[in-house]
Amino acid sequence: MKIEFYYLDSVDEKKLEFAVISAMYKGKWVYVRHKERKTWEIAGGHREQGETIEETARRELFEETGCIEVDLIPICDYSMEDSVSRTFGRLYFGRIKKMGLLPVSEINEVKLFDSLPNSLTYSEIQPKLFEKTLVFIRDYEDMQ
Repeated sequence: MKIEFYYLDSVDEKKLEFAVISAMYKGKWVYVRHKERKTWEIAGGHREQGETIEETARRELFEETGCIEVDLIPICDYSMEDSVSRTFGRLYFGRIKKMGLLPVSEINEVKLFDSLPNSLTYSEIQPKLFEKTLVFIRDYEDMQ
């Protein structure tokens, strides 16, 4: 699996098929565990018909974590390519302000971590997304 990063808005929004959200709550990283897996992943998912990519990010974050209030900041666009296809998505940083109950969904558990968990569902991709988020946070704080 090959991953490439692009400047924000350099990919036509119509091509963005999914959103992933590197989120923090109370100073910890938020990861979710799917009911059918024992590994951890960043909240996110596929765009539904008629949604903007930001609406996708907000919906997925709510559905997978119970987040009901968040500052959502787009970081970059990216693509994933395997031997068959290339898909595009957008990476967000979410500062969760308020969590509610976890809705009934495919997610079994939400857990807070100090850093990137060891057992990842998408181990080829998620460390790169995490690193991209850390660089974004550092650069963002430097500009403040």
